Order: sequence, then C-alpha cells, then structure tokens
Amino acid sequence: MRCPFCGNVDTQVKDSRPAEDHVAIRRRRFCPACGGRFTTYERVQLRDLVVLKRSGRREDFDRDKLARSIRIALQKRPVEPERVEQMISGIVRRLESTGDTDIASETIGAIVMETLARIDTVAYVRFASVYKNFQEAGDFEEFVAELRPHAADPSRPPED
Repeated sequence: MRCPFCGNVDTQVKDSRPAEDHVAIRRRRFCPACGGRFTTYERVQLRDLVVLKRSGRREDFDRDKLARSIRIALQKRPVEPERVEQMISGIVRRLESTGDTDIASETIGAIVMETLARIDTVAYVRFASVYKNFQEAGDFEEFVAELRPHAADPSRPPED
C-alpha cells in the first residue's frame, strides 16, 4: 500500500481488526520512510460496478462518494454511525446482487431514497432535494405533501 504522505510503496501493517460488523477489515499502517501512520479498510467486492449517469457518461462506482452523500443528508441527525455504515454496506450489497455491472444513477438514487425514508424523514427530504434537483421552495412543499397526503388535502375528512 502506497504511503499517502511520501508515496513510499513499502508500508507495514501494524494492526488489523474487523470493522463495520465484520464486513470490512481495518488496518493501521506505518511508513518506515517518513514515519507516517494511516488507516486503510479492506472490503469484499463481488464485482466492479459502473454507474450510467443521466448525461450518458459512465464512471466507476465509488462507495466513498455514496457514503459522502448519505452522510451529508444525515448530518446532525440522531442516527448512529454504525447504522449509517450498515446502511451503506446494505446498499452496496444490493447493487452488487442485481447481477448487472452497469447500474443507472437513477436506480442508485431510488435505493438510497427508499433506505433513507425508513431511517430518517429529514435526511430523506434532504437527499431528495439534491437527487430530484429542487429549484424553489414550492418543490419542497410538493414533495413533503406527497409524504403526508392527508395533510395536503384539507377537503378530505379526517380519518377515525
């Protein structure tokens, strides 16, 4: 593993332990050239996934990019970091188990939204605002109204 500080390719593993409910291995590494210490994670990857963007471009699937967008949506929300990691790992496993190596970005977004809706409604709306490209406050109002159809229609009688 190349040292991120000096570029030396001869680094040493000082400690390895299971991480993220045994779906990854956390390794503490040391660079004898510069003395730098850093952490790496090793995960099972069933297949190389390619994301088909709306523009038609293709790019390699990046788990870290997915994790970053989910963490942004969940920022300052009462969701445990372990739960977030489980969610991310579950989404990646679900994508890998589709059998396809090419996955539309819309499919990934739909799976993330479905998962966030079960975990935290605020994070779900935050993610949707970017995913669905909300342009104005009315877009939020319409989306939230879809979440609560009975509250959106004042002409409906209340249910008992």
